[in-house]
Amino acid sequence: MARLTVNGVVREVDAEPDTPLLWVIREQIGLTGTKYGCGIAQCGACTVHVDGAAVRACSLPLSAIETGQKIVTIEGLAPGMDHPVQQAWAELDVPQCGFCQPGMIMASAALLAQTPRPSEEQIRAEITNICRCGTYNRVLAGIKLAAERGQSG
Repeated sequence: MARLTVNGVVREVDAEPDTPLLWVIREQIGLTGTKYGCGIAQCGACTVHVDGAAVRACSLPLSAIETGQKIVTIEGLAPGMDHPVQQAWAELDVPQCGFCQPGMIMASAALLAQTPRPSEEQIRAEITNICRCGTYNRVLAGIKLAAERGQSG
């Protein structure tokens, strides 16, 4: 049994220590907003926050999570959908198919928490998630808008 704090709720899960956090979140806890894309930590569809840092949950084994660490999934980022990134995404119609967007939003939110006014170069260097639809220009615009709003709101 492992004890995890996910979206502010302490949960006990029964999984092997080498089980990827992604599968614990999706199958044991039942939060399916975090997506499986590649399984090798390249695409970013599985991005969640662990103590505020964006991590790729598909390659992070359950055993790497220490008791007390706080895990946040897309469902827990802002239950009222009022996070500046979520608002910018909706306003600018960032997603196309939408599959990668939970991971994109989580990676973007972590970036803005660490660097509230990132340069375009910082955004391009930090947001390495893959979007098969190619909405990168809209993602960039969404992050810039969220950064502007985060400062004023």
